[in-house]
Amino acid sequence: MVFLGMGFGVTADRWYPDTTTVGENYELPKILRPLAKHQKDITIVQNLMHQYSADGHSGSTFWLTGANRYAIPGQSFHNTVSVDQVAAEVLGQQTRFTSIQLAAQGAANDGHGPGGSLAWNRSGKPIAGLETPVAAFHRLFSVDRTPLEVQQQRLTEQRSVLDTVLSDAKSIHRKLNTSDNAKLDEYFQSIREIEVRLSKEEKWLGVEKKRPQDAIREPGESLEGVEEIRMMYDIMVAAMQVDATRVFTYRMPVNSMISSLGATMSAHSMSHYSEGERRTVSQNRDTAHARLLSEFMDKLKASTELDGSSLFDNVAITLGTNLSSVHTLKNCPTLIAGGGAGFRHGRHLVMDDPKTPLCNLWLSTLRGAGIRTDTFGDSTGIIEELFDA
Repeated sequence: MVFLGMGFGVTADRWYPDTTTVGENYELPKILRPLAKHQKDITIVQNLMHQYSADGHSGSTFWLTGANRYAIPGQSFHNTVSVDQVAAEVLGQQTRFTSIQLAAQGAANDGHGPGGSLAWNRSGKPIAGLETPVAAFHRLFSVDRTPLEVQQQRLTEQRSVLDTVLSDAKSIHRKLNTSDNAKLDEYFQSIREIEVRLSKEEKWLGVEKKRPQDAIREPGESLEGVEEIRMMYDIMVAAMQVDATRVFTYRMPVNSMISSLGATMSAHSMSHYSEGERRTVSQNRDTAHARLLSEFMDKLKASTELDGSSLFDNVAITLGTNLSSVHTLKNCPTLIAGGGAGFRHGRHLVMDDPKTPLCNLWLSTLRGAGIRTDTFGDSTGIIEELFDA
């Protein structure tokens, strides 16, 4: 399962297909033409939105959660668990890494909004991301040369510290008021997550990391923009080949991306496009994203599993953002691909209700991937059209 967040939105009047042509017989917009050879394997969905989103500068903060920022009186910020983490609790049980969060340096200025990645834990707290291809490569593929007994001792010490912290927290639990206890519950949740991580590290201690089918070079420190995204895609393919994890999120760069395409303006300036240079930069970015995604899909289709299927057959990809264009929060750009959720692709879907919850897509993705849940966020049900035969 792969979630690709674009931050600032798209060139709305050029990115979306004509709403009068739905189903299979739609024309792919010009700026998405790099995906033409994959048109039968992608689906573009219109009229999805988060009813609670009101922050026109946060394309990613609530994208995978659908949370109401002001749900708790007296608090200026609130978030909930992201769909990738719900999926990871099931899909990540047998892999070395429960999930992997990829990000980019300075992404908060790219229209993504608060957060360390696209992912948020069960307490609605941000999960840090790996901000460079170098960091991602070493996390997934580099071998820890530390002697095994030293690694074990390190884990034992971490558990000892955790036990002490947990004991101290429990001792003061009964002395706190309701508000403070709520905060302490969040603290307990964080401790539980650390316990799970330590248990997984102990399970995989001494198990050597696998090398991917296709050799992947160690990335250089200087990669930025388009080449940075391309390398992150290659790293994801390699990680899938060795089944290092089955859940990825990627909060992609925008400023460095448009800079690598020759732009001299900021991403925020580009997002307020009109006729002229800003629109050109915005469209170039959209086309570059389509080209990079097409390359990513090529590599997934070329990578075979033991049963003869391809990685693409078994992955569910979503490319999108919470912002449609400029700072508009309606009709979130949504492109989905891959066979991992059981969707029937090759179509352009326009939901009848222009306020269809984006969380309906997240619920559909979870259910399609075999994860049992009745609701997610503000979902009202699955999107039946995605599964129509």
